[in-house]
Amino acid sequence: MKVKPLFVLLLLAILFQSNNSVAQSFVKRQGHQFVLNGKPYYYIGTNYWYGGLLGLEKDKKRGIDRLRKELDFLKSKGVANLRLVAGAEGQGLVAGVERIGPALQTDKGVFNEQVLDGLDIFLAELTKRDMKAIVFLSNNWEWSGGFLQYLRWNNQIPDSVFRNKMEWETMRDEIMKFYACSPCKEDYLKQVDFILNRTNKISKKKYSDEPAIMAWELANEPRPMRPAANELYKQWISDVSNHIKSKDKNHLVTIGHEGDISLESDLSYFEELHAYPSVDYLTIHIWPKNWAWMRPDSMKADFQQAINKTTDYINKHISAAQKLNKPLVIEEFGLPRDQYSFDPKSTTTLRDQYYKTIFSVWAQSKNTNGVVAGANFWAFGGVARPKQGQVFWKVGDDYMGDPPMEEQGLYTVFDSDKTTWQIIQKYSQMKKDNKK
Repeated sequence: MKVKPLFVLLLLAILFQSNNSVAQSFVKRQGHQFVLNGKPYYYIGTNYWYGGLLGLEKDKKRGIDRLRKELDFLKSKGVANLRLVAGAEGQGLVAGVERIGPALQTDKGVFNEQVLDGLDIFLAELTKRDMKAIVFLSNNWEWSGGFLQYLRWNNQIPDSVFRNKMEWETMRDEIMKFYACSPCKEDYLKQVDFILNRTNKISKKKYSDEPAIMAWELANEPRPMRPAANELYKQWISDVSNHIKSKDKNHLVTIGHEGDISLESDLSYFEELHAYPSVDYLTIHIWPKNWAWMRPDSMKADFQQAINKTTDYINKHISAAQKLNKPLVIEEFGLPRDQYSFDPKSTTTLRDQYYKTIFSVWAQSKNTNGVVAGANFWAFGGVARPKQGQVFWKVGDDYMGDPPMEEQGLYTVFDSDKTTWQIIQKYSQMKKDNKK
């Protein structure tokens, strides 16, 4: 059959356009902004850390049906950027806390590949809805195993200390050892490589080629824990971020940082950590109750102080982002319900005002092409509800926004929180030229 030249040209144009659109579907960084499909990318998102675990539930109603329903709900509210854990390390108690599961790394260097089937499903469902994921690759904290588990596997922590509840100072002393433990860091990198090399069974794409992923995050809230570990911590960030970039040319990389409050140092050290070319953007987390800016028994009286400290905290990290010419994401922030209640039926007046404060900063940045590119509130609980008379999570319970070591309902935003969702939707669907 003779092919006409015009037809060939049209076919080549279609193929070029198709390939170009695939390339542009990854979120990229240009200076202080994220860019998606050639346009600045500003978003309101949420923390949905258990999203990759739902597809593993045998009961479809509790699993994939719930996942689809909740993703549809989030999409309808304009929330299309979701932060989640790649997988847990180990099983059983850590520091007196029952961790999430099933584990991705069941034992030192032993991986349960089927656990990533849940992440495959999650990413495929995101693709259908044009949503993006930020995936953290391990955890500074006990609720998914994380650094403490790597230390235990390499005999840096006695089992008696590892399993039992730790005082804060003990936890600091133990976790800081991770950065001086070469086999621990090697085990962590084995998990990183296992994830990056994964081929999604649904999309048939390697995770490193998966456009539904916006960014890899080194860990959830990594800290040196003690100033004595600062240099080793800094080197670890450089080594790991460069390692990921060498394996994956498509995705952004960030640390997963809370900001300078976790460093016992001035802002310059935070800037140094994010100055590496292999670190694409800055993150901060903000926790007024956890950081004693607001007391549980006097939330209303302390609220203005919490607002003032929050604003100051954001502003100084905006300065750091401007100096480095990189985007800033406020990727965790939360406030308890009124009267420090865990009841989903209780009011959220102060939380709603707090969300307004942070979203207003984000909206102003969006309107002026500023550095604050995203705001992921903590955390989405969807249709799950706390069990009456039970404060903490137990194995077999539905996951919600609060991880196992926290009171269930403490920070979770449920699908029934109408006033909160009105605020989220107002900002998430706000046009750029809308100043209100």
